[in-house]
Amino acid sequence: MLKRIMAGLLSALIITGAAGAFSGCSQNTQTASVDFKTAEKVEDGAILQAFCWDFNTIKESMADIAAAGFTAVQTSPINECLEGEGGGMELYGNGKWYYHYQPTDFKIGNYQLGTRDEFKAMCEEADKYGIKVIVDIIANHTTPETDAVSEDLIKAGGGSLETLYHKNNDKDITDYSERLACTTYKMGGLPDINTERTSFQDYFLKYVNDCIACGADGFRYDTAKHIGLPDDPKEDDGFTNNFWERVTSEIDNADQMFIYGEVLQGNNDRLADYIKAIGRTTSSTYGSKIRSALINNMIDTSAVTDYWLGDAPLNMVTWVESHDNYINDGTWYELTDEQILLGWAIITARKDGTPLFFDRPYNATMDNEWGMNRIGTQGSDMYKDKKVSAVNFFRTAMKGEEENLVNPNLDSTALVIERGKKGIVIVNTTDELKVDFETNLADGTYVDRVDNKTEYIVKDGKITCETPIAENSVVVLYNEDYTKYADCAEVGVAEDTQFAFEGYSVDVTLTLKNAKEATYSLNGGKAVSFEDGDKITVKTDGDNDVSVLELRASNEQGIKTYERVEFTHKNTYAVAKGTKVYFEKPDTDEWADEIYAYVYDDNVNENDAWPGLPMTKESDGRYSYTFDKDWNTPYIIFNDGYASDSVQYPEGQGLEVVPDKTYTVE
Repeated sequence: MLKRIMAGLLSALIITGAAGAFSGCSQNTQTASVDFKTAEKVEDGAILQAFCWDFNTIKESMADIAAAGFTAVQTSPINECLEGEGGGMELYGNGKWYYHYQPTDFKIGNYQLGTRDEFKAMCEEADKYGIKVIVDIIANHTTPETDAVSEDLIKAGGGSLETLYHKNNDKDITDYSERLACTTYKMGGLPDINTERTSFQDYFLKYVNDCIACGADGFRYDTAKHIGLPDDPKEDDGFTNNFWERVTSEIDNADQMFIYGEVLQGNNDRLADYIKAIGRTTSSTYGSKIRSALINNMIDTSAVTDYWLGDAPLNMVTWVESHDNYINDGTWYELTDEQILLGWAIITARKDGTPLFFDRPYNATMDNEWGMNRIGTQGSDMYKDKKVSAVNFFRTAMKGEEENLVNPNLDSTALVIERGKKGIVIVNTTDELKVDFETNLADGTYVDRVDNKTEYIVKDGKITCETPIAENSVVVLYNEDYTKYADCAEVGVAEDTQFAFEGYSVDVTLTLKNAKEATYSLNGGKAVSFEDGDKITVKTDGDNDVSVLELRASNEQGIKTYERVEFTHKNTYAVAKGTKVYFEKPDTDEWADEIYAYVYDDNVNENDAWPGLPMTKESDGRYSYTFDKDWNTPYIIFNDGYASDSVQYPEGQGLEVVPDKTYTVE
């Protein structure tokens, strides 16, 4: 299989009954060359979570996003943030995805995603395609590296770090059911901002309105459960719990904004009250139920129908998985790509909720969580799979139609989602499914909008097809308001491409399909034409450990697509058994007397579990560590143990090992 990227679709040809259909571009002064049928409102369509894509990449990919049927794209946090590990840009390793969740100020732009001007340009490009922009936004915490917090934010928070944060900021949450702790204590070591302070709210509202001025159409509030509701208990500081009232009503175009809060369900989560205060929340329990159903191939209606919101209104954002699930609970190796697509078809074909598609990292597999392991580039091209685009456009066309969920012939490994008499989606998880069962779909002949060839006949309340539905398949059937788009161009690199390479070069095979012309460029160099199967050599330039390959293509009607692939040059070296290194402990009270050396490599080998092994004290402040076996390209971190106030050097990626070197904290 080849790694491929689908381009913007070629043309819009209305097949049946498109009168009254809406185009994502019809409302804009600028238009794209193809009108893709995106929904007018975010809640009537689907959201793509462009996890860790930078602004320029999202902008260049806008035709792809529209062609895949998404109504909105959700960015990662765009606030100024901690520049961790010297600005490293790996998702995990030399750099971390979570640094943009560590604000240093509430102003647009950071080293991971781009500048304010680039964000604005991205939003302008989105407008051309009728795509809404949702910003992942943080309000209740800053980076724990408080020295990096801006003076402007501190001033807005009352003039000092003590007033910026809650009085209980020195405490960690241990009982999430205790509401005062949940809304005023530190979560995960992140200092908790006093979001009730009026001056902070004023400052934060300027940031939100600047996002809107640049083109944002809505917001996802991270860790919303940790910001108090109006009647929640509060610290005695003279302020009130009115944060949610202000950020939902005192912003520009408030009635047009799509706003939802991340409220992970658990003890005393007050979900209904958060929905009332914010407008929408996530539905994390429903996501876990969907994942469980997929893993067990049991998608019976009793397992997938209930949204698990209790008496709360069905104003929620649904997902098969979120970035938190993918990273924290092992989902990444429990669900195959095929299962993700089946789950997406279920939640997106349904009437209620607004589905969010988490785009996994580029080239990630069940054996490799981080894939290419780069911040800024596109993620997996799975979001453009034909199953995804077909069900996305189905959802838009089914606006206002009631739903009916059925297991055909009582087969709990298959599910039919009917939307009135207008359309159905069939999801089959195991074995072949014979199509001969009852349906509410109107009589007629339907072509599967996924493969665009298999015909289904509906007559007198029964649907039949000569061809059984294969396992792990999705069938999408509807005629009214269906729009057929021509085939997409596909451009990319071979699936077995080596993105991190040793030495000074790596050979790469380029792939191309359905394209009239295509070019590649390396590190911003001259564009060179290529054809499918061409091989190129990516070389390190000696000054930079990362090489950037940009692929561009256009189809017969000039619709362009873009792919950015990055290659990391890994310096390799050997460390022999008996090698000795030294560490000079800083002459401060911050470091304890016992020092450890934690040694690891890229293959998840380590000298011992964290904090590693004790170093030998050579003299006051000087320690040594001797390697007891041979290593290939190890890294070393010096630290003073397990304690909550422990310190380490360096903070992120370990240091390369140089025999007999004395390491000092810089």
